[in-house]
Amino acid sequence: MKRLWSGARSLLFYAGYIPVVFVFSVLAFSLGWLLPFRPRQTLITSANDLIILWLRITCGVRLRVIGRENIPQRPCVVLSKHQSSWETYFLQRLFRPASTLLKKELLYIPFFGWGLAMTRPIAIDRSNPREALKQVLALGKQRLAEGNNLVIYPEGTRTKPGQVGNYGRSGAAIAITAQVPIVPVAHNAGHCWPAHRFIKNAGTITVVIGPPVATTDRDSKELTEQVQHWIETALDSHLPLDEKG
Repeated sequence: MKRLWSGARSLLFYAGYIPVVFVFSVLAFSLGWLLPFRPRQTLITSANDLIILWLRITCGVRLRVIGRENIPQRPCVVLSKHQSSWETYFLQRLFRPASTLLKKELLYIPFFGWGLAMTRPIAIDRSNPREALKQVLALGKQRLAEGNNLVIYPEGTRTKPGQVGNYGRSGAAIAITAQVPIVPVAHNAGHCWPAHRFIKNAGTITVVIGPPVATTDRDSKELTEQVQHWIETALDSHLPLDEKG
């Protein structure tokens, strides 16, 4: 019965989620052309707030954020744990104006991808890692100079709660080159919005935003290892044992 109830609530969520994504995607690639970038991204990511609110109403997924005061007033590179689609919506809105590092195939999705392209992401071709790295470094530095934050998921793909992916060094390399701080983000969104699953689980998503990490005179390998350790341990003091990961 519990699974049936969760399925019904998840179905109701998608009944609202899909129209919101469609409407705001259309607004993004139509009206969005007429707006400067910052107002455009604020308009587009209003959908993100609606999605997170609708998720709470339909599926009982609440939110707790720790460390908002750690968000700097200058551009930064955000390195986040990647467990679901939830954090892609939340962090893009929280750190706006933000450019997100993502795979270019997402931009080919009708309506959704066209709208996403209007947020100035850094879309890379994963089949050519060497060229992708050059593109990330060049465009990343450019986006930071324009005043955007960069949101990067260093594991590259979504992992299950409790799992640790291979942390790439490109985010740290960009931050060192541009001489901007890194802001690490830990969360447990995968418990409530599991990757590649229809069912959404009721509960509380906890997001912990760490203090900015200085990048002056740092090595990208050492810096990435430091950030990884922080991300993978930050939730330990904030969650009960059955919710960690």
